Amino acid sequence: MKKSQQIIQNQTENENIVDDNAFLNKLIVGIGEVSEITGIPQRQLRYWQDKGIIKTYDKNCSVRRFNYPEIKKIILIKELLDEGYTLETAAQKVTKRLQLIQETFSKFKK
Repeated sequence: MKKSQQIIQNQTENENIVDDNAFLNKLIVGIGEVSEITGIPQRQLRYWQDKGIIKTYDKNCSVRRFNYPEIKKIILIKELLDEGYTLETAAQKVTKRLQLIQETFSKFKK
């Protein structure tokens, strides 16, 4: 493949990533679907929300719905729980990791 073709292909792939991010930022999913996606029972997700570990998308809505960043957080917490961490420790580790990622990406924007 010629270098110019490779550059065009890379640009197309990068545009798809941007499109994916735009889509994911608009993604709002109900608690039942989150439970199905993550394998975490709805009861456990409600417990995590009651403890303040995860947050719903719209606090004023009676239906529990979650956005993409919160779903990602749920998945990361579950992975740490599966590794043997307590819920509190897993939540703290995920919060620190997400803060570090956000700080790192904010440096790129400057």
